[in-house]
Amino acid sequence: MTSYWLMKSEPEECSINDALAATNATVPWVGVRNYQARNFMRDGMKLGDGVLFYHSSCAEPGIVGLARVASAPYPDPTQFDPKSPYFDAKSKPEVPRWLLVDVQALRKTRKLTLHELRANEALADLVVLRKGSRLSITPVEPQHWRVISQLLGAPQQ
Repeated sequence: MTSYWLMKSEPEECSINDALAATNATVPWVGVRNYQARNFMRDGMKLGDGVLFYHSSCAEPGIVGLARVASAPYPDPTQFDPKSPYFDAKSKPEVPRWLLVDVQALRKTRKLTLHELRANEALADLVVLRKGSRLSITPVEPQHWRVISQLLGAPQQ
């Protein structure tokens, strides 16, 4: 059974355009340093799951593309690189603390803004809209996926 996810990326770090321009339109989702978000990748994500590509920490946050999970979870190499902003001195290669999945961008969409998401009653309990929700990866219920797909004019998975 397919699961769905909203994955936030700062456009300066990796935009939907960057992902689409990458080899096979696939990028490693590096830098997740929150245990709950890591656990979603480790325990919940499966190859082929749907992804809402979301630009965050920008002038107008929102969903900007559709993607899919393109790999099983594996150790994030940035945790071992002292030159990386995601370096974690406590993480060891034999017992990595941080994981990532590869994400394949499928298509760019119009920007579905945070304001538009909040204005839609059918999305009232979408996790990313909950007060205090700051996770970079959140699950998306199938009914929310359908509503968002419809708003984007995208075929539903």
